[in-house]
Amino acid sequence: MRHGGKKIIWVSLDILLAAALTALDQFTKKLAAAKLMGREPFVILKGIFELDYLENKGSAFGMFQNQKVFLLCVSAVFLILMAYLWMRMPAEKKYLPMYIAVAGIVAGGLGNMIDRFRLGYVIDFFSFVLIHFPVFNVADICIVLSTILMAVLLLFVYREEDLAFLAWKRGKDVV
Repeated sequence: MRHGGKKIIWVSLDILLAAALTALDQFTKKLAAAKLMGREPFVILKGIFELDYLENKGSAFGMFQNQKVFLLCVSAVFLILMAYLWMRMPAEKKYLPMYIAVAGIVAGGLGNMIDRFRLGYVIDFFSFVLIHFPVFNVADICIVLSTILMAVLLLFVYREEDLAFLAWKRGKDVV
């Protein structure tokens, strides 16, 4: 198989993973709205973890409240950056974890973007009450875990030459 054909397969599989994670996020949010909205939190572990419907008009930790256009623009920029990575990343086995990280970030960004477009807010429902952690959703989990994975890969796994594909310029360096 030609290198270009392999690349198309890799990116297509990653897009399918992102689509599946986005669908899971949207399904769980729809379920949360149907089963939790207007009700007391559903306790999973008393005093530790519960499902509690929340309409978040901001971003992580409640920042940028009612800044829908700004948050949509930031999300779009990150999605463009992830598409850039997809297009530039080599279709080699050692980059599989990076492909997975990109899919997770794309899925999380799309999941929350869909809510902002459709509803004007993001549905959150996972709540760690023990530590008073901000309420979150599946999209947030995808973004956080994928960002951690990407950071570990960039800091501890890939060498500088492994990341040469990220360079804006190709060819000889100009002195």
